[in-house]
Amino acid sequence: MITRAAVVPHPPLLVPELVAGAAAETAPVRAATVAAAGKLPGPWVAVAVDVGGPATFVPPLTGTFLGYGVDVPVTLGGDGRPDPRIPLPVLITAWLRERCAVEVSRVELVPPDLAPADCVEFGRELAGQDCGLLVLGDGSTRHGPRSPGANDDRSGPFDEHVHALLAAADTAGLLALDPGLARELGAQGRAAWQVLAGVPGPWRCASAEFFAPFGVGYHVAVWERP
Repeated sequence: MITRAAVVPHPPLLVPELVAGAAAETAPVRAATVAAAGKLPGPWVAVAVDVGGPATFVPPLTGTFLGYGVDVPVTLGGDGRPDPRIPLPVLITAWLRERCAVEVSRVELVPPDLAPADCVEFGRELAGQDCGLLVLGDGSTRHGPRSPGANDDRSGPFDEHVHALLAAADTAGLLALDPGLARELGAQGRAAWQVLAGVPGPWRCASAEFFAPFGVGYHVAVWERP
């Protein structure tokens, strides 16, 4: 049974070498992300959203952040030449694994348009795993003028709502998130959060934080069994 889950973002800015000029500004979200992941028991099963999904990545596997500006190799376990085609959520999972010294069983990527009902089904399939569940997903990309997308005034209320749902371990509320609105706001994490909501409870939230250092919403939360 999954007894603990961590919700974390997966932006390249988590890797200090990729943001040398903004390491201090990004330090809070980095520290919170590593701390949340570090509370998960091993082995990990990670779930994230990617346009290449559905796809499964298992160790041994080595990747690199070269495509994001710096050749920082990371591994899910094992040795080998870095594969430059590894998707970002898998790279971040490997980066976190190295910092937490935990085994990763696999990384599951789901497509961005996965329907809530299918997210629930996938969450139920995962429920019987004896693992820590790492859920990777970013919030809206439209927070203010520094955002990579055009500013959208709906982003603030949307991510405030997501934060409140995560803080309350409100699975029904997460499943009620509108996929269309999430897509419009660039909140790619919607499907991954709804996979978590599909894992049968009961759950309680041990901690929940929210950051938006460069106009993108980053949620960090830890759920556990009461």
